[in-house]
Amino acid sequence: MARTRRLVLVVALLMAALVVLLVASLAIGSRLIPTGTVMDALTNFDPGSDDQLVIRFSRLPRTLIGVLAGAALGLAGVLTQSLTRNALAEPGTLGVNAGAAVGVIIGLIATGGASIVVYVWFAFAGAALTSVLVHRLGRTGRSGVDPARLVLAGAALSIVLSALTRALILSADATVYESFRSWATGSLQGRGWESLPVVGTCLVVGLLISLALAGPLDSVSLGTDMATALGVNIRLTWTLANAAIVVLAGGATAACGPIAFIGLASPHIARAVSGPNHRLLLPVSALLAAVLLLLADVIGRIVVFPGEIGAGVMTALIGSPFFIHLVR
Repeated sequence: MARTRRLVLVVALLMAALVVLLVASLAIGSRLIPTGTVMDALTNFDPGSDDQLVIRFSRLPRTLIGVLAGAALGLAGVLTQSLTRNALAEPGTLGVNAGAAVGVIIGLIATGGASIVVYVWFAFAGAALTSVLVHRLGRTGRSGVDPARLVLAGAALSIVLSALTRALILSADATVYESFRSWATGSLQGRGWESLPVVGTCLVVGLLISLALAGPLDSVSLGTDMATALGVNIRLTWTLANAAIVVLAGGATAACGPIAFIGLASPHIARAVSGPNHRLLLPVSALLAAVLLLLADVIGRIVVFPGEIGAGVMTALIGSPFFIHLVR
């Protein structure tokens, strides 16, 4: 009963924090916009107002993408840690970031420096193909997959793909390099309405798969032998869970670039609140990750106002002490 009350309280606080951050994200930028104007832009839009145009066509899609991408990374982090039974695992462990980076640079070179509308699909394809390859390399004949082999395959393939990305960048022109650098910093800046369907669709699909696997994941977290004894189809669970990771982390990374810390930290914090039950852990981690990413984005706009630091950089700075604490 005490844990239930604490869970309800924490979720309520997270929801309140998310609302505050939504308003702050719409009001704070290279110029500050009054809260009243923000509310007018949402409820009584005036196309003749420059401030309301900025909110509607720049800050609102950016904010929504931050929330959806954060939630997707939070879900992907839970799935990754549950499958690998590794407390330090996160979506990048399965090659998502490295695959997306190769996809982006190939898309930019092939199209001569395309906009995000084009290269977001190349990034998603690269992340998906890489994750599938990592999954195949991590297979074993007995249970279909092995956590240690999966992590090693992801690390090895990420190194190879990172080298390939550098080689492609060196051979590309300045326009391609600048476009890639904008994506590689992991920033929400410049993300408009065209990126929203990618992240939104990926989140919905990944969430449905994740919740459907909540019961089997509880068993898989106890180990392969125990899960098999409890009647869990290990091969099917791993296949579906990895597909969800590809969709969730691939979509978020494709739209926003590589975002560190979120997929690593949010499952740990959520697990301390909700416990190991995945039916609670998954949504709590998603909500917490959305708050963390939006918070990082808002802080990045404040610390060097009127300029900004990318959300990916801010999450890395915030996450480094947390990662050291986990290692110790």
